[in-house]
Amino acid sequence: MPSPPGILSIAFQRASEGLDKSLIEDIDMANDIEFVCRNVQNRAGTRLLMASLLAKIHRPEVDIRKPYTEIGDDDTYSGRTYDESYVSTFINQHDLPCNSTTAFLTPAFRNRNIVLTPDVNLVGRPPKLYQIVLQLLNHVYMGRVSPDDLLAETVRHLLIVRNERQQRITSLRADLKTSEESVPLSSEAIVSLIQQHLASPHSSRLPVLVVAAAYQCASVHLRERVLPLKSHTSADEQTGALGDVQITLIGDDSVATAYEMKTRRVTQEDIDRALQKLGTSGLTTIDNYVFITTDEIDQRVQEYVKGIYDETGGIEVVILDCIGFLRHFLHLFHRIRTNYLEAYQNLVLDEPHSAVNQPLKVAFLALRRAAESGE
Repeated sequence: MPSPPGILSIAFQRASEGLDKSLIEDIDMANDIEFVCRNVQNRAGTRLLMASLLAKIHRPEVDIRKPYTEIGDDDTYSGRTYDESYVSTFINQHDLPCNSTTAFLTPAFRNRNIVLTPDVNLVGRPPKLYQIVLQLLNHVYMGRVSPDDLLAETVRHLLIVRNERQQRITSLRADLKTSEESVPLSSEAIVSLIQQHLASPHSSRLPVLVVAAAYQCASVHLRERVLPLKSHTSADEQTGALGDVQITLIGDDSVATAYEMKTRRVTQEDIDRALQKLGTSGLTTIDNYVFITTDEIDQRVQEYVKGIYDETGGIEVVILDCIGFLRHFLHLFHRIRTNYLEAYQNLVLDEPHSAVNQPLKVAFLALRRAAESGE
């Protein structure tokens, strides 16, 4: 029996060799798999399905409907282990459109000790997705379809969706006018463009990219550089980061400035937590701790931070408006404003889909195309 990575490799090879033809003869079942793989609202079902199928192929004696060892039966297995140990690596390796974290930590699937039969109500949205996933597991249990075929068919649909996404992005980028073909956007036009992008749904990661792009394109002028960004889903306590964006002097790895992004008002509690984090980090070289918010700035909190410089012996804490920061930067570095726009675009497109989803990437390219064409 092949190892789990070997099983996934075989499924990938089978899927890749026939993207235009289903591996499942039952049309209804094939349509159900496609529904799960294309569901933008909830991708947890895809990962649970892949982990469960992988476990069943690797250990044929298990009951695919029992991905929880807490059930206590001899034919159970740890779906989370298969998901985190093997499916995650496979997804990242092939850039598949799935959640970046295990399905077994989502509300519907965590802390369970039940058999996942079709009559179980998992209480999730959309309900149809969960019903289909449970039915697919039952099809395997009843012997109506082989887990090998079902896994390969799932991978096939994920590859199709991935390729469609890539083609859409490539097409939109090709439609953008180059700087040689059009007058570069003004600083204010770029501000307006990014302001519209920030107003899009699920855009909480974007303020991080607004600031990171500024330091990327102005690094030589500032003699400072931005450290690699941490995962959108990782807490600072886990990564050891002082903030969402960390800036160092060129030639020095010590953090000089840290930025923390908020899509709400910054509160006094936020300030106190930052000071506590700085106190426990043991770092004394930091000069600035900057909060960037897309909401209004509370003047009482702004007053509160004024005394921190003396209290900390030289650490300045400030709260800035995201668009205000961007506007000042672009006018200060007006001659490299197009470089900034390219840096921001590249950061947006390079982010994993869990941080910046496909509609958000498409939205930026469409907004830029409209701005540059004068629409």
